Formats: sequence, C-alpha cells, structure tokens
Amino acid sequence: MLLLIDQAFKIYIKTNYYLGEEHKILGDWFRLHFVENEGMAWGLQFGGSFGKIALTLFRLVAVIWGTFYIRNLIRKKAHKGFIICVSLIYAGAAGNLIDSMFYGLIFNASHLGSHHVAHLFPPHGGYASFLHGRVVDMLYFPMIDTVLPNWVPFWGGKEFTFFDPVFNLADFYISFSFFMLLLFQRRFFPDNAKKDKAVAAQNAEAAPLQEQLHPSLNMEQDDSAATDESSTIKITPLR
Repeated sequence: MLLLIDQAFKIYIKTNYYLGEEHKILGDWFRLHFVENEGMAWGLQFGGSFGKIALTLFRLVAVIWGTFYIRNLIRKKAHKGFIICVSLIYAGAAGNLIDSMFYGLIFNASHLGSHHVAHLFPPHGGYASFLHGRVVDMLYFPMIDTVLPNWVPFWGGKEFTFFDPVFNLADFYISFSFFMLLLFQRRFFPDNAKKDKAVAAQNAEAAPLQEQLHPSLNMEQDDSAATDESSTIKITPLR
C-alpha cells in the first residue's frame, strides 16, 4: 500500500507539473516543488552514469534480499514495530528503484523552463534506457528562509534555507524508519537488552566472589603495603 501511494503521487506530479513548478500548500513552509535527481535519497548524486547503474543494481539486490528478510522476520514473530520499520525501508527502496528502472522507459522528458508536462507511455518512447530513469521528488519544507548576518564566518550575507532538500515519500519512509530504529532499539530487541543486564549483574556478583576465592592476593597486597610503610625511615633533625 505504501509503495502504491508513493508511485501514485510521483505519477501525478510527473504528469501534471512541469519541471521546476512549485505550489504552496501550507503557507511558505510546505510546498510541492517538482524536481528530478539521478542519484540517492534527498537528491544526492553518486558517480555519474556508472554510479547511477551501480546504485540502481544495489537497490535491486537490497529489495530482493529484503523480501526474504521480511518473510523470515514474520515467521520468527519478531517485534511488530521492527517489522513495520523494515517494511517501510523496503517500500522506500522499492519506490525509488521503480523510478530508476522504468521511468525513463514510460515517460517522456521534463525540461526545466519549458513548461512541458510529461506524458505516460508516449508514442515515441521514453527519455532514457532501462536503469537510467530519474527519481521524482516533490516534497519541500523551507521552514526557515533567511539571509545570514554578515558577522557569521564564511557564510555571512548568504541565503540560508532550512530544510532545503526536496524529497519524496520513499525517502521519508527510509529516514523515518531509521530514526524509529534508533529510538526504540531496546524495545525492538528486548533479548539483547536482557543479555546486557544479565552480563552486568554477573560481573557485579563476580567481584566479591573473586576476593573470597583469592584471599592470598589480598594478603600479599596488605603485606606489600606494610613493607612499604616499614621501609620508610624517618630522620629527626638534631637540636
């Protein structure tokens, strides 16, 4: 379902917005802004044409592996929260993988500044070959858009926007899932947390037992301390 929502949203933007078109949804801080990127999540680039193919193939392998991994988690009855997070990462990776694999084949090109809206399944074919499609991004949250004061080192007087990257739902699925995994890792992996507590408890119990089992070590330490004290010679000055 999440994958279908991601793809439906992308197809709507691709076939109704020209490249660079922007519409304000909630004031100035939430906008739909149509851009395309050839690389990773959040519009990051990776190694040109070769990097594009390598990244797409990596996503393909990850999605195939993720299919079996999620099925294994369900069989083992893993924590539902963990399964949901992994499923979100899977849906995000699959969503951007579909863009990279097929969008170049099923859409014609969107050109910046031309106000040309792309069409699905154009009669003359798509804009790129297999594995060379561009990922569609549209979510833009410039919550802070200002000019930095001149006294700020290096960036003084320059425009500053937070949050600047344009992303899509698939990127959000992945980023949100990683955040939740970090936040609730102890709840998702209670066995590991119990093991850590058990090891700490064993170490705490082992300390006094070692002292009882090896009294000779304590006696040797006491004797050495006494020897050090006896070997200290006090010299009293003559009057």
